[in-house]
Amino acid sequence: MKNNEPTLESIEDYNTLKGSKKKVVWTVIISVLLIGVAFTMAKNYYGKANDSIPVEESIGKVPVK
Repeated sequence: MKNNEPTLESIEDYNTLKGSKKKVVWTVIISVLLIGVAFTMAKNYYGKANDSIPVEESIGKVPVK
């Protein structure tokens, strides 16, 4: 029975990425970082709303049917 899984010796770019694969990896990394920065900025800008409703009375028991 032959094992079809790749070995470290058979992987072409095990030690270093070269060419278009390296560009794709860096593009993904930079894209994820930019999305994270945009999300953080939007959360800080829009997340400061104080829309809570003050409740004066406490809830004693919740009826269960």
